[in-house]
Parts: sequence; structure tokens; C-alpha cells
Amino acid sequence: MTIQPIRLFGDPVLRTPADPVTTFDKELRKLVRDLTETMLDEAGAGLAAPQLGVGLRVFAFDVDDVVGHLINPVLSFPNEEEQDGPEGCLSMPGIYIDTVRRQKVIAKGVNEYGDPIQIVGTGLMSRCIQHETDHLDGVLFLDRLDAKRRKEAMKQIRQADWYNPDTPPTVKLSPHAGGIFGR
Repeated sequence: MTIQPIRLFGDPVLRTPADPVTTFDKELRKLVRDLTETMLDEAGAGLAAPQLGVGLRVFAFDVDDVVGHLINPVLSFPNEEEQDGPEGCLSMPGIYIDTVRRQKVIAKGVNEYGDPIQIVGTGLMSRCIQHETDHLDGVLFLDRLDAKRRKEAMKQIRQADWYNPDTPPTVKLSPHAGGIFGR
């Protein structure tokens, strides 16, 4: 087993943009395996490399029995249709808050060997791809919440058994304020 510890909310690595993958070698394939096995062990829908403390643009996903990974993702959206529903994060165990995301996404990237991949996702797959790509940009789903939902999320976090009041994390405002996700 290659299950790794997951970094929790407040760890600076979660706020640091990840670097593009440029070397497709045995170490990268091990990272993909570690991400996948850790995600499956935690019953998560996705897990990004920064959540394991690795600053590379890689994530694994498990949505509707489709398990895979994407490296160096670039997202586009075929329309402006949104979804609003519960979202959680393995770096914030037990916290689920309704979050607005795009309903459909087209994600282009490569696999662990550098071969091109395209994923067209709707619903939960779209939410997962957007969430994990945000991790690669140093953005957390809390950053996408309106003020009322953000306040509720922070209340839940402060009550969580894993929260450490000696090192309180900060929540950034959305980098997309005023755009489709700005609320």
C-alpha cells in the first residue's frame, strides 16, 4: 500500500500553486498510484498532489466508478450553466457546504506517460475536476463561497476535532470575484 497522510486545511502547501509536470518518469507514476490509493482509502471523489504535500499539477479522481488521473489540466466550459450543491474536501474532513460550480467542463491534460487526455464532465465529475484543479492553483472550495456560506463553513471547521486553534488558517476571497463564481 502507498497510502499517504493528507495535508489538512491550514497547511501552507494547500495555498501554493503547483508547478507543471515536465518529467514523466517512475516517480510520477508512483505519485499517481499514491494519489489514487490514498483517495480510494479515504473514499474521496478526488485528491490533488498538493494535498499530499507535492507541488505538482496532478490529481486523481473516482466519480461514478470511473477512476483516473489528470496531469497539467486546462479547463474550458461549454456554457455558463451552474450547479449548486454539497462539496467537501479530504483536507477538511467532515465539512460539506453547498458550493456553486459550472455544470459542465472540458478538461484537457495528459496521463502519467504524457499521452493527451480529454475528459468531458457533467454534474459530480465536473464539480470534482474543478475542485481538484483549484487545488493545483492554491484555491480551496471555501474561497468560492459567498459570505454567508463561508461563515458557516468556518464555524464547522472551528468545531472540527482536527482543527488547531493555535495555527488558524485563512480564507481568501475568490480570485474570480465578479465573474461567474463571484457571489
